[in-house]
Amino acid sequence: MSWQELMEGARDSFGLDVPSPLEVLFAMFLSFSLNLLIGAVYKNTYRGTRYSQDYVHTLVIIGTVTTILIMVVSGNVGIAFGMFAAFSLIRFRRNLGQARDLAFVFFAMATGMVVGARLYMMALVSTTVVTAIIYLLCRQDAFAPQRASHLLRVRVNNDIDYDEAMNPVFDEFADAVELVSIESVQAGMMTELRYGLQFKFGKKLSDFMERMQVACGNNRVMLTSTQRDLDS
Repeated sequence: MSWQELMEGARDSFGLDVPSPLEVLFAMFLSFSLNLLIGAVYKNTYRGTRYSQDYVHTLVIIGTVTTILIMVVSGNVGIAFGMFAAFSLIRFRRNLGQARDLAFVFFAMATGMVVGARLYMMALVSTTVVTAIIYLLCRQDAFAPQRASHLLRVRVNNDIDYDEAMNPVFDEFADAVELVSIESVQAGMMTELRYGLQFKFGKKLSDFMERMQVACGNNRVMLTSTQRDLDS
């Protein structure tokens, strides 16, 4: 018996109206298993420095609970509006380290919703295909930039002409420079500047930092890679 026949047979035996307790258990188990797969793919493809076990647990819980909610509200408008009002008060308060973290939240919820809608074969196929695509993209390092971009944050005294002091350093080390922001700091005694940089091939960051330290008057210089999930 194929997987499709097994899934369709299970759905037919459970009925199409109100889900039985046995079907609810089956849907919860299927949703839990699929969300474990999503969590495993997230862990194996994560490339940052702030991996969180708690976040992966949250993915699995969100997906499984979504399945229960969809099965409960199915066909009951009153319960659906009640749950919508209750969940409108909830906010996701965790600061996500990467944009892909939000995509995985939606992925887990979508899987839970499809299982909750009792489309078991569709949930199995779609989750397997999407996780395979994610894994393939990460393994092939698809759409990676040709070179890393960086965010430069420096502080200078107000009496320094930062354009005149820093432009020669940028011309020597960077192919592209963008002034992102200018901010007055330390009660107006200093100016903080943020630049987006793309370095030339073969240039050493240590040499750049040394030159930049001199250019800004030995004040604070901070360089971070925008390809990492670091706080700016």
